[in-house]
Amino acid sequence: MKTRLLSLSITSLLFVSAAQAADSSSPAKAITSNFIDEMAAKIEPTRRIVYKKVGERELHLNVFEPAGHKASDKRPCFLTIHGGGWTGMSPRRQYPFSAHFAERGMVGISIEYRLVQQDSGSTVFDCVKDGRSAMRYVRAHAAELGVNPQKIVVNGGSAGGHLAAGTALFDGVDEAGEDTSVSCLPNAMVLYFPVIDTSKEGYGNAKIGEHWQEISPLHRVKVGAPPTIIFHGTGDTVTPFKGAQAFHDAMLKAGNQCELVVNDGGKHGYLMFDRTLYEETLRKTEAFLASVFQ
Repeated sequence: MKTRLLSLSITSLLFVSAAQAADSSSPAKAITSNFIDEMAAKIEPTRRIVYKKVGERELHLNVFEPAGHKASDKRPCFLTIHGGGWTGMSPRRQYPFSAHFAERGMVGISIEYRLVQQDSGSTVFDCVKDGRSAMRYVRAHAAELGVNPQKIVVNGGSAGGHLAAGTALFDGVDEAGEDTSVSCLPNAMVLYFPVIDTSKEGYGNAKIGEHWQEISPLHRVKVGAPPTIIFHGTGDTVTPFKGAQAFHDAMLKAGNQCELVVNDGGKHGYLMFDRTLYEETLRKTEAFLASVFQ
């Protein structure tokens, strides 16, 4: 009964039908090692929008719209960013998350950003700038996208979680000439096993270089950060769990709302390899969003 009531509260918030809410609490399917990629391969966005041009390259938003969506709607938005150590993977990795929240009445968006590669000349700072640009684009074009500009959620896994946190915390790391009068501060953050500490004790220090502290979420916590939920495993040796715990503690000390969901023994990316944990994470994410946007 408790689970049913929670599903209905989320239904009310995110404009989803009762039938859809029932689907979200259905028994988990068999565990497979690549089910996320299998899901992602079968779904496509409603449309793709260019949000930024860097030289000759266009960067896109992959938009998943709920059924019957109109530009006049003011839906919450779930903006998600893929991981891959800033050097790999693609927006398709996050399609299942975008599609899931679109099915629950939100506008789901998976963003494309520049990757750090030997021949590209791009840096992790460029990745951060793209994440902040995407957030600004969505807010500035909320009326066209049918999005409520005050209900934009940013999400990401691993390095994508780092870029998601960067939209809120990395003030001043912006593309030259961009209109910074448009806020890139999200209204909520959902971070899955994020790169949260870029010191030598965390992840990415060598990739970032001597200015690592400028884009280390743990070292850039500030008063007024948006409500945040972090999912992290204690067995994560890629982005060590102690960084997530320290970030959570620093957020609370600064007076911010922050919840840490701990998976005992979970390795890096644990929820991406176990469908039961994946679906459990989605339900907890829905409950968190329901509490933030009630």
